[in-house]
Amino acid sequence: MTRKTWFLAACLAAALAAGAALYWRYQSAARLPDGIVSSNGRIEAEQINIATRLPGRIIEINADEGDIVDAGQVVARMDPAELNAQIRQAQARIRGAGQAKTEAESSFARVESELQLAESEMKRVEQLHERGFATTEKLDQRRNALRAAEAARDGSRAAIDQASEAVTSAREELARLNTVLDDTILKAPRRGRIQYRLAEPGEVLGAGGSVLTLLDIGNVTMTIFLPAAEAGVLAVGSDARIVLDPIPQYVIPAKVSFVAAEAQFTPKAVETADERAKLMFRVKLRIDPALLKKHEAHVKTGIRGLAFVRLPDAPEWPENLLIKLPE
Repeated sequence: MTRKTWFLAACLAAALAAGAALYWRYQSAARLPDGIVSSNGRIEAEQINIATRLPGRIIEINADEGDIVDAGQVVARMDPAELNAQIRQAQARIRGAGQAKTEAESSFARVESELQLAESEMKRVEQLHERGFATTEKLDQRRNALRAAEAARDGSRAAIDQASEAVTSAREELARLNTVLDDTILKAPRRGRIQYRLAEPGEVLGAGGSVLTLLDIGNVTMTIFLPAAEAGVLAVGSDARIVLDPIPQYVIPAKVSFVAAEAQFTPKAVETADERAKLMFRVKLRIDPALLKKHEAHVKTGIRGLAFVRLPDAPEWPENLLIKLPE
């Protein structure tokens, strides 16, 4: 046989094997024991958009499509030059306000001393005036001097308060700028796989500009639809099994994580009009995150397959739906 003939024969054999596996799987689904139901579904995972909070230039991207990143890992950086300049200005304002406060406190100490002297002089002149040794004019002078010292003290205290507020305001502005500076460092919010790289270093993005899309491969689900008679008795936490079209030789364990509270029509993908007319409940199956982490290199979304759910009081799983995972 020629090389081309061998190649065609190999392709035909592979197609037949895949077809046989799918045929076996759907035939198995058709003869499920009572209490175990099935439905079509598709593997899904939450996509998280990693975007800029502020407008600016991207100077560094540390992740490519397909990379696994950990929660908190730096995946991109924005140019912080303008913010750094504003931070230096805020630091200078803090120093200036602090110096003004120090001067105001020093002035207050001096004025406080002058006030004490004015009070002492006032008491002495009052005593002399009572005994006739000081004139009323002299007493009035000391009273005016005392009032002036008190006014100076109040003004000095106000200057301290004003300088203190300036220091507090400058520090708050510095804290705000540092928070904004942190936002120039883009981090992965959770562990996952980079699905799309949407920007490149040097690009200027607006606020909310998308840089990367992260696929949360630790939270993988399959959504199916079951009729009311089955969904109505289904409990959250019930056992489920998932068999995917590309790998029908494996049986993946899952749990029911959500059952819709309201019925809805089945998706349009259901073939017959009779089935489309039935009200169905949306059910979500979740794969164990520990299992996903163990096989995270093979986790993909968009893959279709069959889901099997065990209703309460159902018998044990049949042999063809016992858990079978790759090594």
